[in-house]
Amino acid sequence: MSIYTNIANHIALNPSEREYLDTKLRLKHIPKKTMLLEQGEVAKKFYYVDQGSLRAFNTNTKGKESTIMFAMKDWWITDMYAFMNQKPALVSIETLEKCALVELDFKAMESVLDKLPKLERYFRILFQRAYVREQLRVLDNISSDVEQRYFRFIEKYPDVSRKITQKQLASYLGVTPEFLSQIKNK
Repeated sequence: MSIYTNIANHIALNPSEREYLDTKLRLKHIPKKTMLLEQGEVAKKFYYVDQGSLRAFNTNTKGKESTIMFAMKDWWITDMYAFMNQKPALVSIETLEKCALVELDFKAMESVLDKLPKLERYFRILFQRAYVREQLRVLDNISSDVEQRYFRFIEKYPDVSRKITQKQLASYLGVTPEFLSQIKNK
C-alpha cells in the first residue's frame, strides 16, 4: 500500500509500529459512484486514496451541489469537522471511479495516535498543509475571476481535471456548467 510511502515522507516507522498500524488499517476496493458518506451521517472514517478519485460536496436545501474538494491517489479525504467531532457530516463523499481506499475509523485513529505518538506529527503536517491549501483557495476565490481560477486549477491539478466532469468542476468553481463552457471556449 502506498500509504507507507506517504507516511515515510514525513516520519519513520519501525517494523513493530508498522505492524501495529497494519492492524488498524483496512484496504477496501470500492466501485465507481459509491457514496462513502452521506451529508447528515456521522463521519466515522478517514480515507487514504491508494487508487482512484473521489469528491466531497455539499447539497443545499434547494438540491444544488457545491463541490468542496477532490481527492486523488496519495490524498486523504473525510469531512474533517464531522470526523474529529463525531458530528453529522456537512458534506457527502462519493467515488468518481473504482477506488482502492485505506480506511481508518475514528476509534482506530484514536488508538493509533495514543499508541504511536509520532503519527500525531504526521497528521499535524497533513492538517497544516490542508489548512494552508484551503486558505489559499479562499483567497483565490475572493481575489480572482472565474477564468483565472479555472486556468490555475487546470495547471495545478491536471490529473484531477481529466477525471472529473464539467459539471463537477463548475460546482467546485461556483459557476454553472454553461458559464464554464463559455470560459473554456474563449
